[in-house]
Amino acid sequence: MANPGKGWSIRALAKEIDVSVGYTHAVVASLLSLGYVIRDETELLELVNPVGLLERWASYHQYVFANEFMDYYTYDNDIENVLNKLRNVKVEYALTTLAGAFLVSPNVRPRTVEMYVKNKNDLKNVVVDLDLVPVEKDGNVKLVFPYDEEVFYKTQIVNGLRIVSDVQLFVDLKNYPARGVEAAENLLEDIKKQWSEYLLGVAESVR
Repeated sequence: MANPGKGWSIRALAKEIDVSVGYTHAVVASLLSLGYVIRDETELLELVNPVGLLERWASYHQYVFANEFMDYYTYDNDIENVLNKLRNVKVEYALTTLAGAFLVSPNVRPRTVEMYVKNKNDLKNVVVDLDLVPVEKDGNVKLVFPYDEEVFYKTQIVNGLRIVSDVQLFVDLKNYPARGVEAAENLLEDIKKQWSEYLLGVAESVR
């Protein structure tokens, strides 16, 4: 979904997302039967309902339950100060949920910073660089170890900070508490604008 309009063979798609050809074939078969994907005149796979598929994925995804969280507390209550410190952190991370939305579609101001961290061995570096104190729960900084490393697919840099893709961000926000749904819906409108030319082409092709 991060590449609407691109045609894919099953083998190329499997390589892009780093999963087996057999698994990719099974998923594609389901998407074809549900009408989210078609084969074009050259037999390449084409996504024809990206918004519908995105909303379906988001409705099933449970960010809070799917991932592993480490809670921390920062005494700096200004989120922008925390983000400024994060610019100097030299580990593979990606902001998500309300902190990510604050940077790409700033309609909701977050009270917590949540970020995926790819390697658990980097945990100490993040804690030291951000001056964090570990807490048992309800921290205002959460380091998240993802259920699947594909959350790092197509990450983006905004104002010097790495954020998950808009697609991943929407999925993480959709069932997230504390105004997550509101932030998700605002972000979805931005995504539709980004995809507007492609969606118009799809609409014309099915007339």
